[in-house]
Amino acid sequence: MLWELAPKIQSRLEVRQNASDATGREYLDLLCIGPSTRTAIEFKYFTTQWTGTAGPVPEEYALKSHGANDLARLGFVSDIARLERFARPDQNGLALLITNEAKLWTEPKQGSQPTRDRDFRIHQDRTLTGRLLWGGGDYPRNTRNLRGSYPTDWQLYSLQDGPRGEFRYLAVFTDPQPTPELHTR
Repeated sequence: MLWELAPKIQSRLEVRQNASDATGREYLDLLCIGPSTRTAIEFKYFTTQWTGTAGPVPEEYALKSHGANDLARLGFVSDIARLERFARPDQNGLALLITNEAKLWTEPKQGSQPTRDRDFRIHQDRTLTGRLLWGGGDYPRNTRNLRGSYPTDWQLYSLQDGPRGEFRYLAVFTDPQPTPELHTR
């Protein structure tokens, strides 16, 4: 579809990144290369159980529940942090999550018990920024540091028949890395 909509944009899947702080091989899901800028894209697709028919040519679906909402949040926030790390002066980023799991876009009820992923909540109108601690910091491996500030604004993606047939997406954009200033005497 990208080639049809923007034929001058080159696209590459699973592009290896060579970040200086990489702990191993790291890959982007999609890299789009235009005449003057690039966009790095990370995708997440997280589902809860839904069965139905959808599409212009009707197709049967039987989606399973992934179940671990906390890990979906961690994975999405990790994608944002990765896009920041991979940033270049000519490259912005896009973290995209599509889901029919309403618990991801719905704010927790007042008075509910604190959860280990409370810093990673991505419900509507939340802002992700700064140091995010997993379990209040008791699992440092899952700590994420975000340089930017990212408001969450969920949008309707698709509305299907039946329970859990509402699909929404969350798109978070990261800015290019500023060009280092040259100091002269």
